[in-house]
Amino acid sequence: MKKIPLNSIKIDKEEHSQIEKALNFENKIGELEKEFCRYIGNEYCISTSNETAALHLAMTAIDLKRGDKILCSVNAYPNVPEVVRHFDAEPIFVDIDTDDYNIDLDHLEKILAKNRSKKLKGVIVNHVAGQPTDLDRLYDIAQRYGILVVEDANDAMGATYKGRKIGSLEANFTSFSFNPHKITHVCNGGMLVTKDEELTQRAELLKSNAIIKNQWDEEGSLGYIYDVVDIGLEYDMSSLEAAFNLGQLKKVDEGIKRRKEIASIYYKELQGTPHITLPVQKQDHIFTKYIIKIDKNRDSFARELYKRGIETGLHYIPLHLLSYYKQKYSLRVNDYPAALRNYQQILSIPIHINMSDEDVYYVVEQIKEVAKSRV
Repeated sequence: MKKIPLNSIKIDKEEHSQIEKALNFENKIGELEKEFCRYIGNEYCISTSNETAALHLAMTAIDLKRGDKILCSVNAYPNVPEVVRHFDAEPIFVDIDTDDYNIDLDHLEKILAKNRSKKLKGVIVNHVAGQPTDLDRLYDIAQRYGILVVEDANDAMGATYKGRKIGSLEANFTSFSFNPHKITHVCNGGMLVTKDEELTQRAELLKSNAIIKNQWDEEGSLGYIYDVVDIGLEYDMSSLEAAFNLGQLKKVDEGIKRRKEIASIYYKELQGTPHITLPVQKQDHIFTKYIIKIDKNRDSFARELYKRGIETGLHYIPLHLLSYYKQKYSLRVNDYPAALRNYQQILSIPIHINMSDEDVYYVVEQIKEVAKSRV
């Protein structure tokens, strides 16, 4: 029996070579930031220890305070509202579009129209499975209501919107992850991107404890003198992590190409399979995840696939169903009906660079067999 993991990464001599250079004290952090800016098409890129750190740094840079409010999709990884709560600010959840699982922009606009508080500072928007939301409309809404936009591009490294890469558009900040699925403990890393020079300078200051240092020089300045001018944290990526992530950055486009090939096979071979609904493509989709819907007992379906060697995932459990947020804000199960219906059916199936065509057709065959047994 084959064993097909939900996710996997490709590691080769490139990562080993970059790590060896880092061990010889080459500046891989600066190199990674420069290469990422070139790849994304933006001027300012700030490396962090992981994507949660990047999001948290964004909240610090915009000076989020107690009592402030940030809108976010109820269908997101828990680190999104978590970084808001760390400032004793309040996440306001927004229901989702049932086709692409992204934030429902109609619902977002209705909330903004009703809540004109100055405490409502912005919105964090995630691009589920690597398919962007309607960004033209999002930016228009943000401009009309005077809120900041932070894009959580955890799933969207290399994704494009109308020919332009996510991270090069109109968001105030965009955060990325080099380990979006938390599938390996080999390495983590995040990147925070902005077009705003002032926000960049503030974020750069805050990511290293808001410490400013003197530089040694021949005029007598002492390099060991420092001062703290704000409240920051240590968000830094190590040089070894930067080296590994440089190797991974060079494989982003290769990974996208392979996932699109796999997605094409899934669409062709699974079309019309009983009880299965395939992903809806509304924008350019890089298929960081391939999320199907099961209309009959999703959990039993997943267990049967696991018995056949196929690992699956769930992206995501709606935030209002998680104990902390449910209890903190007295949320009810039916408060977000679209997300709830979605949650009861969705299932992520394997799609990654290390899958052979044989692996893909094995997944197809097993899904068809399990589906057929339920007719």
